[in-house]
Amino acid sequence: MTTQTHSVDPVDPVDRELIEAAEHTARTRCQGENHTVAAAARARDGRIVTGVNAYHFTGGPCAELVVIGAAAAQGAYELDTIVAVGDRDRGVVPPCGRCRQVLLDYFPTIKVIVGAGDRVRTALITELLPESYVWADHQLDTE
Repeated sequence: MTTQTHSVDPVDPVDRELIEAAEHTARTRCQGENHTVAAAARARDGRIVTGVNAYHFTGGPCAELVVIGAAAAQGAYELDTIVAVGDRDRGVVPPCGRCRQVLLDYFPTIKVIVGAGDRVRTALITELLPESYVWADHQLDTE
């Protein structure tokens, strides 16, 4: 009987740069209870875009969603990798279910940095949302 193992992709130096950008944003911009998570994403052209969550009891946007909007506002429509971190040095925070679905719908090949401590790794969004609903597959063809 063979045992199947899953390979863990180590986080490369460019991904460490994203983690550091998110950590810097969390340290310098997450103040108070309304902004507790920061995210950073790398656009295909190499730019790094950051943002913070906007907590609200009605379900304000997570940091990952803020980054998607900030990237679009800067003309960066193709994101390659994203990470979120908690304030107060809480480390990498995995995306919630809503963010996983939005990331999949907007960027079906995006990589997401997940894990904690020495187990931080990069995973494809499809690994984080297996057998998922793909919104684009269910839209009516308008032509």
